[in-house]
Amino acid sequence: MTIPATDTGELTLPGDIELRISAAPVPYREALEEMTARNAAIAAGEARELIWLLEHPPVYTAGTSADSTELLDPRFEVVEAGRGGRYTYHGPGQRVCYVLLDLRKRARDARGFVHALEGWVIDTLRDFGVESFRSEGRIGIWTTDIDGREAKIGAIGVRIRKWVTMHGFAVNIRPDLSHFAGIVPCGIEEFGVTSLARLGHDVGFPAWDDALMARAGSFLAALESPCPRETA
Repeated sequence: MTIPATDTGELTLPGDIELRISAAPVPYREALEEMTARNAAIAAGEARELIWLLEHPPVYTAGTSADSTELLDPRFEVVEAGRGGRYTYHGPGQRVCYVLLDLRKRARDARGFVHALEGWVIDTLRDFGVESFRSEGRIGIWTTDIDGREAKIGAIGVRIRKWVTMHGFAVNIRPDLSHFAGIVPCGIEEFGVTSLARLGHDVGFPAWDDALMARAGSFLAALESPCPRETA
């Protein structure tokens, strides 16, 4: 199955990496099927690397560490994703970025790849006036919510097969945050979720995509060397 792409306009990526932007929401199972096939094709040298920006209809996805007790209210379809991590919600108003890159061409460093993904999101959020950060022992991208508490604004989940990556990250632009109540997001009960909209930033997908792609070169450059030990 091949999901059609929209015109990416002036957005480009360094090197021979395909950029795909899907205008219509893509059902999660279809995206997973497409990612799995593309991952194998890249590993076999039969396809270009891919960065794919998209949106999903409402869905809960279960990572390899998902605990069924953390699925509180399965009001939407639940799909086993095959990525690392626990339960995550995807839905309208959330920008998903799937990153399928061949790390054999770069530093073969799984931790460095995740660290670079996190940095890409953090730097892009800063461009919109949102300071975000990593948190020791808590997966994802965090920021200070309107109530002064820490809250997750971006989820990270990856899988690496034959040193080719798949899955990636999702950033809450303007989703219905009540949809997260059906799960314990990423297994972390004591902290909530937030979004750019909740923080008072009116950002559309085109503006987010532009800012993200403007920083893609720095993200890719970070993959050329192993992650520093103190940040691994």
